[in-house]
Amino acid sequence: MTAIIWILESEVFPSSHARLRRAIKDAGHRIVESRDDWWLDEPPQLDKQTPVVFHGSLGNAAVIEVKANWTPGSFCPVNDFCCTAWYPRASKWLLHRDWRCVPANDLVANAADVAGSIGCTDRVFVRPDSPLKPFSGRVLDVDSISLKALDHGFYYEDETLPVIVAPVANVEREWRFVIVDRQVIAGCGYDAETRSASAAGENSRALDLAEEIASSMEPPSPVYVLDICEVDDKCRLLELNPFGGADLYDCDSQAIVKAVSDHAIRSVKS
Repeated sequence: MTAIIWILESEVFPSSHARLRRAIKDAGHRIVESRDDWWLDEPPQLDKQTPVVFHGSLGNAAVIEVKANWTPGSFCPVNDFCCTAWYPRASKWLLHRDWRCVPANDLVANAADVAGSIGCTDRVFVRPDSPLKPFSGRVLDVDSISLKALDHGFYYEDETLPVIVAPVANVEREWRFVIVDRQVIAGCGYDAETRSASAAGENSRALDLAEEIASSMEPPSPVYVLDICEVDDKCRLLELNPFGGADLYDCDSQAIVKAVSDHAIRSVKS
């Protein structure tokens, strides 16, 4: 068996990483602890014949993708995970049937017009186009949208940051699924408010939809996470996220380690 290196930034996901670490060790792979000084300069060069997988913060996952020091690395091609990159090909499953992408300052200046273009008058849902999420998605009153309400100045300074604007939806339960080579490997319920696993339980409709999307839609990366939500008793696709920076919650760590490690081994040999 080929042993691979898993580089973990465990303080980012202390709960799910405890299980992930056990699964990695049980599978006979090696764990390397991420170091803060790597991200100030250059991540270290490792044996190019040894597969390396990173799991930790989104920001560092993005750095790894750009530096390309490790293979396969973090599975975080940022541009491919932007909403505007994959929303069009996911339209038939997507929660947001109507949406607009505009610069943040344009939304502030023309909030009523932007909202009206998607059939809204009072409130809208706003999130960053970028998967790096410089601010969290939120519901805002149309007449009080400001750069401050979009956290401008906290995690980003660019007033022209592209944002997605969509109608407000009453999201009930949510599930996260890990996809490897177009197959659903593991899944579990989660609570977006507390950023923790939830007792949403297994849902055959959510799993069926995840499998349909994974098998038929061109993926942004061979390994990624796919979130399904329940709205008005129907399951819809909520979003896609890079594997390297996504919480795995209560997803089956052993299944994830096996599938991702096997893919990593194949990627180095190909």
